[in-house]
Amino acid sequence: MGKMEMRMALLEPANNDDENKQLVEGYAAVFNQRALIWESEWSGWKYMEVIDRNAFDGADMSDTVFKYNHGDIAMVLARASNNTLIMNTDDKGLRISADIIDTNNGTDVYKLIKRGDLNKMSFAFTVKNERSESDRENKIYTRTITAFDKIYDVAVVDFPAYDGTSIQARSKEYFVNLEKDLQEEKRRKKLYLMTYL
Repeated sequence: MGKMEMRMALLEPANNDDENKQLVEGYAAVFNQRALIWESEWSGWKYMEVIDRNAFDGADMSDTVFKYNHGDIAMVLARASNNTLIMNTDDKGLRISADIIDTNNGTDVYKLIKRGDLNKMSFAFTVKNERSESDRENKIYTRTITAFDKIYDVAVVDFPAYDGTSIQARSKEYFVNLEKDLQEEKRRKKLYLMTYL
């Protein structure tokens, strides 16, 4: 809990008659869709993730920024606190609209989005509440995020971690540690059976 994580989604140029503005819109998260986050090559376990429909309710998005590739050195292209970045939820997910600043960097990013070279988004967040379940027979672990704590940024990215899905993870470390925990739990149960049966 409390570790910053990131996810991907589609981003498209907004339809706008004002040629002086560089508007984009898209979804930074999609609700109630199981996404394959990671698959272990050595154990065969698949780690899935779902974002609950109400996960953004109460999340702090007051000063979320729009960036390119999340980098700390990346220029801020829009910001929620000055209303150049607008975020809201609908039945599909977390929808964002941004008016990208018309600096050299901002214009370059906008042109890449408009042409389709950049078409994925990611968002950085911390989790407040989640639930999980393990299907040991099919080796599927599902993590459902039920409440986000804070949304730090939404970002357009060059390379999504897993192309072809609309929501994706950045960090494999969480799932490697999770798999170790699952293996340890399995080992303890085996020792228990050997001891008492």
